[in-house]
Amino acid sequence: MNKETRLREQICLLAKSMFDRGLTGGSTGNISARIPDGGLLVSPTGTSFGRLDPARLSRFDAGGKLVDGDQPTKEMPLHSAFYDTRSGTGAVVHLHSCHAVAWSMMPEVDPDDFLPPLTPYAIMKLGRVKLLPFFLPGDPAMGEAVRGLAGKRAAVMLANHGPVVAGRDVEAACNAIEELEDTARLAMLTRGADARRLTEDQVRAVVTMFDVEWEA
Repeated sequence: MNKETRLREQICLLAKSMFDRGLTGGSTGNISARIPDGGLLVSPTGTSFGRLDPARLSRFDAGGKLVDGDQPTKEMPLHSAFYDTRSGTGAVVHLHSCHAVAWSMMPEVDPDDFLPPLTPYAIMKLGRVKLLPFFLPGDPAMGEAVRGLAGKRAAVMLANHGPVVAGRDVEAACNAIEELEDTARLAMLTRGADARRLTEDQVRAVVTMFDVEWEA
């Protein structure tokens, strides 16, 4: 089994795992990963994470031309923006996860630091998460908004829509976006409860110990 075949199967396995656990439902969400020749494998438009077919993933060559598979997700501009602006990006995942979307609607959320510092793990895996405004699904302006961050954020939250995370590979990206959803769930569960958050000193210690890219 060659590297591309293994990657196709891994994409579908991870996507199904997230679907089975309710992290994105129906035909929502999309996922992409860099292949060894510099091209991309991308989930097709209108497909379910629970039923992706490795053989039908959209395949782009290194020049960005669709060369095989079904038509890609309409949110390709989001994926392309991360690959073009963040060096080392090997995969991008976008979900419609419930708690992250709910947290994006709360009036107290800081657009420059979407997730509250509740545990060290979101800090370690995501850095600061930027809350972007609402865009119509498929609007190329979403990609332009990500490009406007100049590669300084590995994760963004589309208001009233869902999170998008870039990682060094598809497993890292999936782990990180799951951490984002878990942290948003904790934020909703503890909202209004005067929960003890990590202090600024504790956050800084995590950033320093784990060499986190921490955009101010």
